[in-house]
Amino acid sequence: MGVSLLSSPAFPRIFIFSFITLYLIPELALAGITRHYKFDIKLQNVTRLCHTKSIVTVNGQFPGPHIVAREGDHLLIKVVNHVQNNISIHWHGIRQLQTGWADGPAYVTQCPIQTSQSYVYNFTIVGQRGTLFWHAHISWLRATVYGPLIILPKRGVPYPFAKPYEEVPIIFGEWWNVDPESVISQALQTGGGPNVSDAFTINGLPGPLYNCSAKDTFKLKVKPGKTYLLRLINAALNDELFFSIANHSLTVVEADAVYVKPFETNTLLVTPGQTTNVGTFDNSTVAGILEYESPLHSAASIRNLPLFKPSLPPLNDTSFATNFTNKLRSLASAQFPANVPQKVDRHLFFTIGLGTSPCQQNQTCQGPNGTMFAASINNVSFVQSTTALLQAHFFGQSNGVYTPDFPITPIFRFNYTNNPPNNTMVSNGTKLVVLPFNTSVELVMQDTSILGAESHPLHLHGFNFFVDPSKFNLVDPIERNTVGVPSGGWVAIRFQADNPGVWFMHCHLEIHTSWGLKMAWVVLDGKLPNQKLLPPPADLPKC
Repeated sequence: MGVSLLSSPAFPRIFIFSFITLYLIPELALAGITRHYKFDIKLQNVTRLCHTKSIVTVNGQFPGPHIVAREGDHLLIKVVNHVQNNISIHWHGIRQLQTGWADGPAYVTQCPIQTSQSYVYNFTIVGQRGTLFWHAHISWLRATVYGPLIILPKRGVPYPFAKPYEEVPIIFGEWWNVDPESVISQALQTGGGPNVSDAFTINGLPGPLYNCSAKDTFKLKVKPGKTYLLRLINAALNDELFFSIANHSLTVVEADAVYVKPFETNTLLVTPGQTTNVGTFDNSTVAGILEYESPLHSAASIRNLPLFKPSLPPLNDTSFATNFTNKLRSLASAQFPANVPQKVDRHLFFTIGLGTSPCQQNQTCQGPNGTMFAASINNVSFVQSTTALLQAHFFGQSNGVYTPDFPITPIFRFNYTNNPPNNTMVSNGTKLVVLPFNTSVELVMQDTSILGAESHPLHLHGFNFFVDPSKFNLVDPIERNTVGVPSGGWVAIRFQADNPGVWFMHCHLEIHTSWGLKMAWVVLDGKLPNQKLLPPPADLPKC
């Protein structure tokens, strides 16, 4: 999400800004249309909260390196795995037109990159510009393996808003004193909820509100009267967060690499989530410092200036989340149109929510009533294959890997937000929805209260979609790649299935994905050459 910040021309002051998960990036693009990057996956000792541990990183950096390109550029990113964990990288929000092999989710579009192996992600950025990010897409490795992906406009093409004085990267993440892989492993073994992180971070730094972190604080120095473009990205695993800067208003200008009609706000919500009623969550706040530069004040005098703190909405403030989300509208101009599908070929209705699975024999489980937590779409909890789904589809070898019979409406109907059914058990399977090329799809997603109402940021790979949370806006609805299914509510989206391949859709709260809140779509090839999935690259990893 891109926001514009106008700094005050008044006397220098220090402001503290706090948030609950966002992400950002600046930098100038290099010349040329083919850009080469190398990602060495390696262990690195990092200290936060006075706790040093070895974490999985890209090039020894936490957060990882910036990827900066222009619309229309061709990217070749070689990933070399030097750690014992299998790895894959997802380029979150990139359409990957005809290049599904480069999308990255493990066992969906590729087998993971094993130890001492490498893979070149090869794709072109088509018709996109703005702020995205990249992250690991296997288990919980994205807790430390993530970074910004900034797409600048084509050369000579200006922003549809005033040119900022500076572009500033802001990445919101999380820090665990323990290994996040052990956190999810324990949760899946016991059937209970996972332990929460020990801190939120801004650009990898926890800030002064956490123990032993005063020196690990992100500071942004600004000049009075200048406008700054903040590129905000939510890279946290399991939390949807608010963001605010004390005594400043922010102008939202872009979301999910799509320009929007600008509007002012004092507080942002990066994903339209609302509240978490099941399990535990981190109720802490990460903070950074916004400091005005002035030749009239020394460093010593600045330390004596007043510190202004923002106020944030409560974590369960559903009205704020709804009001903020409703303000987002596509630019819908001649240069940047909103190509909303006006007719619908397929109508689908998905229930989204938590449920349970039976505890294994001779085991004590920590889920509801001695069961194990699970999550599902239309009561199907997705079972991850040990073969990449895209390879099985492309080579006609889907038998025994997946079935094309995912239910497009709920298996059984009930009052989704009132009294839950007596049976909370989910079914399990690797079921996909198959769509002919260029099918226009309308999908309604409804949260359920089986184990308590919960918000779900649903991310669709390979596509952007148009969304309106309350009514069907066919003129200027916001265009996203991730949408929040509100707690106890519903949301409707439309998209054109114009990208052949196998595409993952899942909740971006990592624990919900781990519990099975995910599914996949098969989009068949069209008739023309530019409507067909390209063949797999020679270095595609093997399972």
